[in-house]
Amino acid sequence: MTATDEELPLVGVERPSILSFSQVRLDLQKKAPVCRIRTPAGDEAWLVTRHAEVKELLQDNRLARYHPDPANAPRFLRNPMLDMLVTNTDVETERKVHEEKRALYTKSFAARRVLDRKSRVEVIAHAKIDEIIAAGQPADLHEMFSTVYSQNALCDMIGIPEDAREELLTQMDRVGAVDREHAEGGMESVFAFAAEVGRRRRDDPGDDVITRFVESGLTDDEIGMHVVVLLFTGLAGLVSHLDFGVLLFLLNPEQRELALDDPEIMARAVDEVMRATIGSPVLPRYTSEDMEVGGVTIPSGDLVMLDFSLANFDDRVYESPERFDVTRTPNPHFTFGHGMRHCTGAPLVRIIMAVGFTALFSRLPELSLAVPQSELESRAGGKLAGGLERFPIRW
Repeated sequence: MTATDEELPLVGVERPSILSFSQVRLDLQKKAPVCRIRTPAGDEAWLVTRHAEVKELLQDNRLARYHPDPANAPRFLRNPMLDMLVTNTDVETERKVHEEKRALYTKSFAARRVLDRKSRVEVIAHAKIDEIIAAGQPADLHEMFSTVYSQNALCDMIGIPEDAREELLTQMDRVGAVDREHAEGGMESVFAFAAEVGRRRRDDPGDDVITRFVESGLTDDEIGMHVVVLLFTGLAGLVSHLDFGVLLFLLNPEQRELALDDPEIMARAVDEVMRATIGSPVLPRYTSEDMEVGGVTIPSGDLVMLDFSLANFDDRVYESPERFDVTRTPNPHFTFGHGMRHCTGAPLVRIIMAVGFTALFSRLPELSLAVPQSELESRAGGKLAGGLERFPIRW
């Protein structure tokens, strides 16, 4: 029997409270590893809720961005930035393109290259903390640190000149909005502006990602596309994990002290923040043929959402998953993906977060919330920078 619209649970992008799942998602995970849902776009989809099944699908090339009719493919959200991730390129070609892109990105985000730039990231972090102190308290950590620190650290690594960052990020935030009225019509100008950034770097090379794109023979338009994708996929997660990581440390002071006392534990703490930060189901993928998973058959062309956050809290894998534990090991979270779908930018994200947490709590050891926790609200889904709407702090 086919479920009616009313019977399908709606799984959206909003969270009812900070650092907690909606009851709908919890009920779905308890019910089954794969559940039929309705998306905020009004389409039907499959939500994968448990660790074993998420891992299985991340290793299955039959789940891809491919759809035979991209314009009419089911969507999680109606949004031009997400729409561009859907392709009618056949699965085998998409796989080859993905492998080539991974090889290209790995050259730039290898752990050694990222470590070589750690001192630059530290300078950026401390400069932003200087600005917070100079402005006086209370301050909004989201706006004055998590957002601008993430933007500058990522843009510096990519090679986006300082005088181009604000305009590029503003344009991307506009087209990345959930409200389609503000999103349509801006994609062409975003890619054109990013391509111009690539052209400028061609004339003024440096030790950065865009320069390595140039050396790899990419055109300015190709560079612009990669720059937009890197920023779009990187910034929201970085800002969100910095916001929620600081909040988790504030709520668990003994865990904070453990991490600050030992760089190795801080490295583990970053992964625990990645695991414990609750986000929406990830970017859409489609079945290229009928697939059997979690006891159900998913027909070809159906939308599949992998819920990394639910999988990261699966008590079949994690002992006391609700506990924030900076010494947790192993920690096989999916926030960076898995296997061939593992994020190539993970080394950079880990450095940015570890440096950010260490700098903040070292410089501002009395850092605390300036409002009751109950007043904190998550930012609406679809914005370029995730995290909290406001994060008022004192020190």
